[in-house]
Amino acid sequence: MVKDGYPITMVSDIVSLPNFENVLPSTYQVDGMIFAVASAPEIPMPEQWMPWLIQSGDSKLVDKDVNKLADALMNGLRAHLDFMRQEKSPLPEELISAEEVNGFRRPSQALESWLTGLLHVHKLLEPVWENAWQQFVKKSGDSTKEAPEARLSRCLKLFSTLANVDLALSYRNEEQTEQLKMNMALLIKQLPSVLADYTKLSGELAGALPNQFETFSKT
Repeated sequence: MVKDGYPITMVSDIVSLPNFENVLPSTYQVDGMIFAVASAPEIPMPEQWMPWLIQSGDSKLVDKDVNKLADALMNGLRAHLDFMRQEKSPLPEELISAEEVNGFRRPSQALESWLTGLLHVHKLLEPVWENAWQQFVKKSGDSTKEAPEARLSRCLKLFSTLANVDLALSYRNEEQTEQLKMNMALLIKQLPSVLADYTKLSGELAGALPNQFETFSKT
């Protein structure tokens, strides 16, 4: 279910249109990808990131479809930036509700899809994060605060675990597996605060998020 009032509503209608069947991933994955773009220390230009969302290279979209898609994706980006500016979670409550599967509570397929989109785009934007981190180190020098790479690593570890629970469980021994299963619902509930730290870290690294809010809200 797509909840009204959240950024995901900006792309839900376009994804469901027949013209975009097999062209775009699921609504949730698309929204996760846009969130990752909005969260980058330096937001790439639309002509760079929009093609990342196209999963079929042989799509036959006419100009009208392309313009409609571009408008929806930009509206999604603006909505995410607005939520970040207001320090609001982009995830509807139902998305962070654990589901009972095979005797333990785990993320819904929708949440796994959303996080898969986030991680995919984050990987594509790793050079941007790395550059921002290097500039941050040059400006700030030594600091008693937690290192940015440690905070980012903690965020990505949670995202990866919840995006593919079966894979995360396969890496653990029996005791660790049971512990992760017991803590899964709690980890899901922690996701909004970790997403908030992810975007906060981006702003600290680049010192550019306020300018991005202003630029892309007027585009």
